Amino acid sequence: MNQKYNVYLVSDSTGETLDRIFLSLKSQFANFEYEKKEFAFVRTEQQIDKIINECSQLESSLILYTIVETKLAKYIANQSSKNNVPCFGILGNLILSFSKLLNQKAIHKPSAQHVLDEDYYRRIEAIQFTMSHDDGKRVDDIKNADLVLLGVSRTSKTPTSIYLANRGFKTINIPLVFNQKIPEGLINNNKICIVGLIADPERLADIRRNRVAIMKDHKLKDYTDLEFIKKEVDESKNLFKKNNWPTIDVTRRSVEETAASILKIIEIKRQR
Repeated sequence: MNQKYNVYLVSDSTGETLDRIFLSLKSQFANFEYEKKEFAFVRTEQQIDKIINECSQLESSLILYTIVETKLAKYIANQSSKNNVPCFGILGNLILSFSKLLNQKAIHKPSAQHVLDEDYYRRIEAIQFTMSHDDGKRVDDIKNADLVLLGVSRTSKTPTSIYLANRGFKTINIPLVFNQKIPEGLINNNKICIVGLIADPERLADIRRNRVAIMKDHKLKDYTDLEFIKKEVDESKNLFKKNNWPTIDVTRRSVEETAASILKIIEIKRQR
């Protein structure tokens, strides 16, 4: 039986960065069992003492932290060492190395990445735009979008759109319905990045059946029929090919992986 670890994620900010790093880290180990506790906005020695005291009373505890204030970062490292709790600073060495490279001191200010600057408001505007244009709700102002995602039902259009909106891209996602025309504003539109999303029909059928079971609506026969889904997917592929739109197969991709591919497509389009 594998050992189970008590993982403490300690951040002086929201903890979002640390959580993402831990997600990447744990994915590299197939047999890593753990219980995770997260502590955000940790900015006093008293808060750290409480966390380390709890860790020291449990077996197989470890701490990962992102604390940019130098004195507090040293404190958590020293106190962890005294109590024999493994402790790993995520940003410390990186900030120090970058400081040497740039030949300037880091400000060591918690939550500095969350400053309310122009980029922040651009992302908020993109999120609002994307939410109001979800699932083909509005297609009258396509010209104001940075990106349009097309795909049949359950090809991850909405979560991918929201993820990209958080990166600052105004995104419209439009569901493709069999034998129905797409908005005219998309045809011969070279200004907006338009991307088609496809998936394996059998995988789509499984997802849709689960969806219908949750909705408890068993009247949607074509929606879950494999042969009908194959026709839907084939029609969408033909549409994308006809209009020379880049296509991404999302069958075995996470939302993050799909978004990364789309960002690369946007980059290539902008360089043309």
